[in-house]
Amino acid sequence: MSDLLYDGADWDFDKVWRVHDAIEAIAQDELGLEVYPNQIEVITSEQMLDAYSSIGMPLMYKHWSFGKHFARDEALYRRGLRGLAYEIVINSSPCISYIMEENSMTMQTLVIAHAAFGHNHFFKNNHLFQQWTDARGILDYLEFAKTYIAHCEERHGAAAVERVLDAAHALMSHGVHRYPRKRVLDLSQEQRRERERQEYQEKIFNDLWRTVPKTKGATAPAAKALSERRKLLALPEENILYFLEKKAPRLKLWQREIIRIVRHIAQYFYPQKQTKTMNEGCATWTHYTIMNRLHEAGQISDGAFLEFLHSHSSVIFQPGFDDPRYSGTNPYALGFAMMQDIERMCLRPTEEDRHWFPTIAGNGDPFGTLRDAWANFRDESFILQFLSPAVIRRMKLFAVKDDADAPYLMVERIHNERGYREIRQKMARQHDLAHLEPDIQIVDVDLEGDRKLILHHKVINGQLLDPGDTRSVLRHLANLWGYDVQLLEVSATSDAVLKEHSTSAPTTMIE
Repeated sequence: MSDLLYDGADWDFDKVWRVHDAIEAIAQDELGLEVYPNQIEVITSEQMLDAYSSIGMPLMYKHWSFGKHFARDEALYRRGLRGLAYEIVINSSPCISYIMEENSMTMQTLVIAHAAFGHNHFFKNNHLFQQWTDARGILDYLEFAKTYIAHCEERHGAAAVERVLDAAHALMSHGVHRYPRKRVLDLSQEQRRERERQEYQEKIFNDLWRTVPKTKGATAPAAKALSERRKLLALPEENILYFLEKKAPRLKLWQREIIRIVRHIAQYFYPQKQTKTMNEGCATWTHYTIMNRLHEAGQISDGAFLEFLHSHSSVIFQPGFDDPRYSGTNPYALGFAMMQDIERMCLRPTEEDRHWFPTIAGNGDPFGTLRDAWANFRDESFILQFLSPAVIRRMKLFAVKDDADAPYLMVERIHNERGYREIRQKMARQHDLAHLEPDIQIVDVDLEGDRKLILHHKVINGQLLDPGDTRSVLRHLANLWGYDVQLLEVSATSDAVLKEHSTSAPTTMIE
């Protein structure tokens, strides 16, 4: 009798169930993975495109941008100009993995190992996800968000809701708290809290804002000092959506709730932006290890294993810098290479490994070492801690000095002792969100005066904001704030003002 879990390309639910159980045994008994309960759903290619368009979430409110993305992705897919992911996985409990019905049985096996166990383990155990996300409450919250926004469209009109969503989406990357302030919010209770907020606002409602003088430039006679004003408003504030939700004087309650919804969704995705290489590396290493174990145990055939290797090699392909397909470092390639290298160092270290990584080289516990790394690091710190000379040589990494004023690029560091350290530092810096995203903070607003909202952008290495994009985003910000907005680009080293952007208050408020 054959020990194969399946034979041939066709799949059915019995085969998927058998494969899941076999993978689970390896993942938990040998690799020591700890996962949320799994929920695996089979969807069509069109449903996969629809999931793409709505940022990969199973329940999502309606917005015109999702339809735009769907139309673009569908046109490219139908013309053969792009492929689709084999899966989408949701950081929730249960962990939902979508697999496409067009996949072969081997691809379904790979996807279950990759998503339902690799990504699932990372979601459950990484400290950033534990700090910032509520996996058990996210699905209930999305259901509440979808229902609430649909209700707002019925009551206030689709156009009015769309204007708020447009503005909130434009500010979404500046709608997160980058440092923990309190325990993870229980999102499943947000519907009850929304009702409580509404009841409280109705109870304490007063006409305060209407009584403030409206003459442009007028100031209250007892205007507070700048330092006292900032203290009262808890400035500076990096989370612009949070400030608008709490302090924007002209927003209605339902508009604040929509901003809050967008802010919570932005916060939910914040850990994923910081762990792309680790998360994909973990899932890729996991599927590679499990598929090899299944083949070694005779549970998948040689043909199935070759099909898997073809797909796997495509996933971890890293084009060279001079290849027309090059678009930067492939997170799958870098993450998988580093995790394979950690496994090698734990079992078969060289003298170089013992010199660079004395605490893990030869410890004989690769799975425990990897689980510890997955739990306690993010991309930047993981690369800074574990990128080895061996991986730098294998991936042919080198450091380039890119001076805009120089006529040529200069190779600054190569494969030597000093070069390894600087290449590792530069690679880590490329994964640090503090250097990838602009540092923009609200620094002042005089609510007793003209109410102009003043923001600062701390400029690092002379990188100014794009004028066109800045103008568009400030217009959205002014629509939510209701008054003039000014953004000053300030040198991070000297505090000198390098550039100024301003936009006037909207002639008509978001209603």
